[in-house]
Amino acid sequence: MPKFKDQVVHYDIVGSFLRPEILHRARQDFEKGTLSLAEFTKIQDQEIQKLVAKEVAAGLKFVTDGEFRRSWWHLDTFWSFAGIKKTEINQGYLFHNVETRRESAQVCGKISFTKDHCDLKAFQYLYQITKDLDVIPRQSIPSPAQCYAELVRGQANLKALHQYYANDEELLDDLGKAYHDLILALYDAGCRDLKLDDCTWGMLVDRSVWEKMGYDVDDIQKIQDKYLAFNNRALADLPEDLHLSTHICRGNYASDWASAGGYEAVAKTIFGKEKVDAFYLEFDDARSGDFQPLQEVPSGKEVVLGLVTSKSPELENPVNLANRIKEASQYLPLENLSLSTQCGFASTDEGNHLTEAQQWRKIQLVVDTAKKVWSD
Repeated sequence: MPKFKDQVVHYDIVGSFLRPEILHRARQDFEKGTLSLAEFTKIQDQEIQKLVAKEVAAGLKFVTDGEFRRSWWHLDTFWSFAGIKKTEINQGYLFHNVETRRESAQVCGKISFTKDHCDLKAFQYLYQITKDLDVIPRQSIPSPAQCYAELVRGQANLKALHQYYANDEELLDDLGKAYHDLILALYDAGCRDLKLDDCTWGMLVDRSVWEKMGYDVDDIQKIQDKYLAFNNRALADLPEDLHLSTHICRGNYASDWASAGGYEAVAKTIFGKEKVDAFYLEFDDARSGDFQPLQEVPSGKEVVLGLVTSKSPELENPVNLANRIKEASQYLPLENLSLSTQCGFASTDEGNHLTEAQQWRKIQLVVDTAKKVWSD
């Protein structure tokens, strides 16, 4: 696991936190034009400072800004690259019980990184307020594969893409470089812990989803290979002291989910070949499958078990959590495992259906359970 001052920490978070009401109001006022960008940023700064203080008080060693500056966990990042614009589409993402806002990202020129990228500016502030604290600031960004999936989402996006890129190989070069440049800029700003959030693999685990789209097993393997190529192009030739991880998600929007299925369909590709040090995996209910796919994780790599759900306020039984960790250790050594929530608490501005107090009780459960399991 990532070490904190030569000590292994076995409890963790995925990254996003419920937005305080003041942030919701500020974003609404900013979008209406009644609050200036400077005033909006000041409120974000203040709330991030408060959040970091709460993370430290909870005993967390790896802290985030809660993604308080984002509206979406992924689209804000895409919009901030040169050559990609915000767009409205006919249909939002379809979750099990709800449809999301109808926003997307569309190619409008050759893609590249710029130094005013929102994620770089966000991390620079997080680093500034944590550099003298006894914590490590973590930056999460959506994966390149996720960006590719968005740019080919629907006929309008495809048409726009083909105006600038004749084939996927050309796109792979530019998008890979844009991401690689972003990651190096984050590193130069002090980032030593970077996580790629990625729903692409989480969608591929659901056979019913891809069968409805007319795909077969061979098609799915080709898509996996493409996603892997986009991710690994961005992750090549990075500093050795940058800890890289990825979170594989099946959808997290207003406490709803988008896909179901175990990791068997993607395990050999994602676990065996992606150039990361650790995998944050969802195992909070039967929809997530069993632990057997963990046998595909190479020796020495880490898995953070998302056993505590962030989708509902009910607290899991710590004895049951300990038993499930023990079960997972049949496939991966206990020292290579950690515990976290299955996802963040607010992958989008809407957030999941629980209170801030319930959110912190979930985190306390993770910390307390992990300390007991790994000290026994």
